[in-house]
Amino acid sequence: MTEQRKRFVGYDYKEVTAESGRLSFLLDGYESFGWELDKNIAGAAGGVPGISANAQKKYTLRLKRDRKIINKAELTRLQGNFEACIAEIDALENAKTAKPSIAAITLGIVGTGFMAGSVFAVTAAAPLIALSVILAVPGFAGWIAPYFLYRKMVARQTEKIRPLIERKYDEIYELCEKGNGLLH
Repeated sequence: MTEQRKRFVGYDYKEVTAESGRLSFLLDGYESFGWELDKNIAGAAGGVPGISANAQKKYTLRLKRDRKIINKAELTRLQGNFEACIAEIDALENAKTAKPSIAAITLGIVGTGFMAGSVFAVTAAAPLIALSVILAVPGFAGWIAPYFLYRKMVARQTEKIRPLIERKYDEIYELCEKGNGLLH
C-alpha cells in the first residue's frame, strides 16, 4: 500500500469588503492575480463558503493565495494598480452626486431663509402681508426646485464622468489580463 501525502502549501490571506453587486467582478479580478475563494470559511451569501455579510449589506470575500506563487512581485504590483483603479471608480461614482447634493441643499437653505423672512413679515407687530407673500414665493420655489436641480445635475455629471469610469474599467481589464498571463 502506498500512501500519498498531500504537499504542504502556505497561503497568504486577504479579506475584501464590497456591495453584493460588485462581488463577482472583484472575485474575477482577484482570481487574475492568483487569489481564490477560501472554501474553509463558512459563508453567508446564499451559503457560499468564503463570503460573509454584515449588517450594512456589505459582503466580505475571504481569499487565499499560495505564498510561493511564481511572479508574486509582479502580480502584487498589478493587484495594487487594480485596487487603485477600483478606488478611483468609487471616487468617480461618488462625484456623480457630490456637487448636485451640495447645490440642492444650498438652494433648500436659501428657500428656507426666504420662508423665514416671510414668517417674520407676517408675525411682525404690524403684519406686512404683501412682503410675506413676496418672500414666500421664492421660499416655496427654494423648497421645490432642489429636487429638479439635483436630478438635472446628476444626469449632467453622469454624462461627464461615464467616459472616465469606462476608461478605468478598460485599465482594470488590461491589468487582469496581464495578471492572468503571468499565472499560466
